[in-house]
Amino acid sequence: MSAFIDRLLRLWDEPIIDWAAAETAFRSVYADPVTVNDVKMPVSDLIRRAVALQETYEGRTTEVVECLETPGRIALAIRIRGRHVGALATPLGPVTPTGRMVEIRVIDLLTLSGGLVTSMWTASDELGLLRQLDAIALASPGPA
Repeated sequence: MSAFIDRLLRLWDEPIIDWAAAETAFRSVYADPVTVNDVKMPVSDLIRRAVALQETYEGRTTEVVECLETPGRIALAIRIRGRHVGALATPLGPVTPTGRMVEIRVIDLLTLSGGLVTSMWTASDELGLLRQLDAIALASPGPA
């Protein structure tokens, strides 16, 4: 795995204490704005997302399961682990802290230009996460 990927993942895992330092660090990896799932997003929004993740999951770690690097492209399959200690915003509404350890599976497809991530597609297993938190129940099969 490259030093670039290590640096990128540290941005999300290490606590953000100094906003100005975080902006400098994020801008050394991401274009400003960067396109995320077809939406242009300023670096400041990425930092807000990182802070939200850090407030939601204590002891957060990221494990790279698979990595494929080609010129101008990186594909990552990662596992994020942490203890759910803060409110989790979801499309179904917030999930109050459970204190449970969770594992989130994520796939990121990154496009790079000039040494910076210019766009990315990201998909995470939100259903699996919600099930780990008992935030949803699967429908039981009806009578046969």
